Amino acid sequence: MDNDNWLETLAQEGAYARDDTAFDTAGYHKILCPEFPDFLFDFVGLPLLQRLQGIGLLCGTDWTPLFHNRFYYSRLNHSVGTALIVWNFTHDRAQTVAALLHDVSSPTFSHVTDFRNGDALTQESTEALNIRMLADSEELLTLLEAHALDFDAVADYHMYSVADTAVPGLCADRLEYMYPSGAALNGIWSMDAIAANYAQVMLMKNKAGQLELGFRSEAAALEYTKKFCATSLILQRNEDKIAMQLMADVLSRAVECGFAKEDDFYTVSEQLLINRFDGFAEDDADPAFTRLYRTFRSMTAIEHTEEPLADAYCVSLNVKQRYVNPLVRIASGQAKRLSAISPEADECIKAFLAYKDSTCGCVRWQH
Repeated sequence: MDNDNWLETLAQEGAYARDDTAFDTAGYHKILCPEFPDFLFDFVGLPLLQRLQGIGLLCGTDWTPLFHNRFYYSRLNHSVGTALIVWNFTHDRAQTVAALLHDVSSPTFSHVTDFRNGDALTQESTEALNIRMLADSEELLTLLEAHALDFDAVADYHMYSVADTAVPGLCADRLEYMYPSGAALNGIWSMDAIAANYAQVMLMKNKAGQLELGFRSEAAALEYTKKFCATSLILQRNEDKIAMQLMADVLSRAVECGFAKEDDFYTVSEQLLINRFDGFAEDDADPAFTRLYRTFRSMTAIEHTEEPLADAYCVSLNVKQRYVNPLVRIASGQAKRLSAISPEADECIKAFLAYKDSTCGCVRWQH
């Protein structure tokens, strides 16, 4: 690629072409909860939530042509959607606000920071910061007082099983993110399909006696589980591992070179950082940064190998496995895990858990 015109060439090739009208976020949120609760508007307007509009749900893959994401869906969109699901099924203000606030510590490019921190396997390295950021927000504390809500009741959504529960259970967080993720990454969900599937979701109790989201019908549970596994498989492949680790290295090098500060990842949007990095790469201000960044912004395919390749950026990683085995209401009215009643679901889940990509994923350097 011509060093002087690499950005122009990329634009002409449509590397980042996407239709942000392809997904009706407001319409989707109305499916999740037909009536948007008035009290939630005040909280959505908080600065620590509004900054999440500049952070994508899909962890930086919006900015590389290796992926063809169909639209942009933000962490704010996800947070609102999660809160709406909780409200729809509980009508509990504290649980709903806790769900809304669960991602305030997400940095730009989301879980890319976990890869920077060596936490690709659990991707939880920024979660401890969440409560500290909430406690430091005077605007939030004032709003909680105005709504007669205790800080401790909204500071940790892990307290509420409808909002968050252990894998393989289904919770609002997990249910919400996979609908738009599947729609964006592989077009696996249409709005009509989401509406029909979500209409089958209900509250149940699991074996531990905890409330958990599940499905009224085996067919709906199977559809969701199969599509969940299909989308999660994308996140297990070396393409995703390369995209996230390479962006992690871009961010680390940017900090080393003074092109960005750690605070920027909590104050500057992804778009503005990309614009800044485009300029540094175009000027070739640091050759190591330029090579990393141009490779991220230009790669369209990778090589799957068993050994690292010369003159290539290579990764060999184990990453978090995201899957569900939801509850289903059976004829007796009891709740059973889907895999216990559906051989097809059992096979699907086992196949996902057994999946291994090649030992290495490599992409040729863009010089």
